[in-house]
Amino acid sequence: MAALIRWLARLVFFLLAFALAISACVYLLLLRSIPDHSEALTVAGITAPVEIVRDGAGVPHVFAETDEDAFFGLGLAHAQDRLWQMTMLRRTAQGRLSEILGSRTLAVDELMRRLDIHPLAVASVAAQDAYTRRALEAYAGGVNAWLAVAGRGARGRGAPEFWLFGSDIPPWQPADSIAIGKLMAWRLSGHLRDEVLRAQLAGLLPEARLHDLLSDTADDGPTGASGFAAHFGTPAAWQATSPAPGDRLSPVARPGAESASNAWAAAPERTAAGDALLANDLQIELAAPSICHLARLELATGGVIGGTIPGIPVVLTGRSDRLAWGLAHAHADDQDLFLERLNPDDPEEVLTPDGWKRLKSRRSVIAVKGSDPVTVTLRWSVNGPVLPGAFHDIASIVPPGHVAALSWTALDSADTSMQAMIGIMRSGSVAEAIAEGEGFVAPPQILVVADRREVAHKVVGALPRRSARSQARGRVPAPGWHPDNRWLGILPNVTNPEFRNPSDGIVGNTDNKITGRAYPLHVSHRWGDTQRIRRLRHLVGHRKLHTRESFVEAQLDAVSLPARTLLPLVARVLRSTGEAPENGAVARLRRDALDLLSAWDGGMDEDAPEPLIYAAWMRRLQDRLVRDELGPLAERFPHVRPLFLERVFRNVDGAGAWCDVIRTERPETCSEIARLSLDDALRWIVKTYGAPLESLRWGDAHQAVHTHPALGGIGWLAAIVNIRHPASGGDHTLMRSRTAGFGPEPLASTHGAGYRGVYDLADPDGSVFVISTGQSGHPLSPRYKDLGELWRRGEYVPMALNPNVARAGSSVTTWLLPGERPGGAGAVPDREPLP
Repeated sequence: MAALIRWLARLVFFLLAFALAISACVYLLLLRSIPDHSEALTVAGITAPVEIVRDGAGVPHVFAETDEDAFFGLGLAHAQDRLWQMTMLRRTAQGRLSEILGSRTLAVDELMRRLDIHPLAVASVAAQDAYTRRALEAYAGGVNAWLAVAGRGARGRGAPEFWLFGSDIPPWQPADSIAIGKLMAWRLSGHLRDEVLRAQLAGLLPEARLHDLLSDTADDGPTGASGFAAHFGTPAAWQATSPAPGDRLSPVARPGAESASNAWAAAPERTAAGDALLANDLQIELAAPSICHLARLELATGGVIGGTIPGIPVVLTGRSDRLAWGLAHAHADDQDLFLERLNPDDPEEVLTPDGWKRLKSRRSVIAVKGSDPVTVTLRWSVNGPVLPGAFHDIASIVPPGHVAALSWTALDSADTSMQAMIGIMRSGSVAEAIAEGEGFVAPPQILVVADRREVAHKVVGALPRRSARSQARGRVPAPGWHPDNRWLGILPNVTNPEFRNPSDGIVGNTDNKITGRAYPLHVSHRWGDTQRIRRLRHLVGHRKLHTRESFVEAQLDAVSLPARTLLPLVARVLRSTGEAPENGAVARLRRDALDLLSAWDGGMDEDAPEPLIYAAWMRRLQDRLVRDELGPLAERFPHVRPLFLERVFRNVDGAGAWCDVIRTERPETCSEIARLSLDDALRWIVKTYGAPLESLRWGDAHQAVHTHPALGGIGWLAAIVNIRHPASGGDHTLMRSRTAGFGPEPLASTHGAGYRGVYDLADPDGSVFVISTGQSGHPLSPRYKDLGELWRRGEYVPMALNPNVARAGSSVTTWLLPGERPGGAGAVPDREPLP
């Protein structure tokens, strides 16, 4: 027996040693896919040596003798850092995720195929001007040069994910960059979902109550829900399904999870240094790595530096020596859903103003890993692609004998958005940038721009021209056969809202409404913000002269104005019930909570207990108010709507009626609902985070969760590839940190400022920027999350426009040497760096 035990011990030892050896080999193999940024590579496709200087934050500074070579260098640098991310974005746009991920992404692939995004991008290449085509071709050449390098010399195929989801990597094409731009446009467009929701609400709520719930929409008349019911009958809203758990690989945002942004600028007369300042943050779904990447290009027009998206050869937001520019989401109504009536005798025909007309159709085969291929029939009416009923719960509003078709400005085969963005970053003045923005198509953005003389903002992008006789005007799905409902084309760019040289020297937008009552044309029925803009106006408008530091302070502001408004309102109703004080543990907990909140200033600090109590209470309060009226549709409102709660507790136009639970005989009061919801919230808090209340931390519940889209849900791998840390801010703070609203961690932060930048034109090297993770997409790289800690602490890294400053702060440099052999090694030129 003793001998047997010894042999078993030896066997276990050898098995453990073998497993350790295998693990070490795998680890070393994965390390091989981390690029070496201090080498010289001989590549085909450039005319002269290209220098890629990496500063202390890993930001590539690309110096070249021609613009084409600079774009080539950017393509190679993007591929070095984010090759897996780039290929996944391309696969998403192409509808080819299921080839490597299986049936998990089949619905995503079907939707992308129906939208036809990639074929439209291929067609759009010819619409670009000659400079943009050369830039796209050179960028693709740089990506492909790195593919050749990564495929040689045991470099681990360029990213560790390729070992897990093995597949060939086709060469990068110019159309791929345009397709990723269209994919970003889809992620930012939410009006289709809004139209479906309004139609679903048609049979549940009278018009007055719809205005309560949708009180953040523009005050431009009825919601249109009643008109929808008149055309198509009352939808089966009670059969609406709850939103399915969102797949991180899906480009479809969950309700309330749309991206957002802040952008503002101060004219020279409003700054201490006498030159313009501009701040911009892009608030997107948090992911590991971030969708944003920092980079600098030296072009013939000068250096440009700022935020990019891997796969796209553009500095989307940033600065040059003469210009600073940023983007804010315009929330323009660029989508309409049309219900098409099918011919009962031939379901391949739909009714049009000229009678029955056959749908265009094409079959598409989706390869699915581990399963048989799936064939889908893609169909288009004259209004656009026919969408599947499962998408956004469309089936719940489509009556029998109809299908839903989408009109969307991004479904353009001559989309020149890429050309416009490249033109903007090469501009030298506000006027030039606005002129270049005329070619932008989708998604409509607010271009905030500043030069050394003026500041301005302008809506760039295609805005549909709708008939004044339209039956829906973009509010709800409309009959597709009625001629008055069809788009009449695109409004002239000159009519897009524009604001230049304001009298107070400040322009800015936080996704708020950008038009006044005097503006005659339709832009949107819904805007993304009613709260942050008030705080921005206070912080920026009340200060006479601004500095970079004052802009940073505003960008990192975590004060919630809704908390300052709602808490006194709701707590006053709760305290003024006239009832005798209650005894018991819950009552004491309630009093402790109200005492804490009464002394709170609304700051959503990660170390404070009050934000957690406030957020949990308001969330439970809104759910109690709407759940009995809306049923499953209550899931479409996962985030607190401050204007709705304010209307209810001020009883604006009878909105206090929401407090009554319609399924009970006795009418409930708002004070009862406030108390019950606070008790619910406190029980949940104590159960989840413990007591006493004073020891709570907002950051325990409000963790910023940066999830790897492909690996973030896979067991132990999640601990390696995901990034989590406490976060300040909230849904309605300038430092927006949007909560999930769903799932086991409803208060976790899943959206935030993936990019922050503050640009000071008075100092070419005094601007700052940061992203939410790191420059590298490799989980084992020290650059995978190093900037994330700075981001969490509200710190930035410097933006160096001076080449000598960039080189002085360089840790490593990659040289690209022209040659016929792609991927070979070469000697570093024994000459001075490019000026």
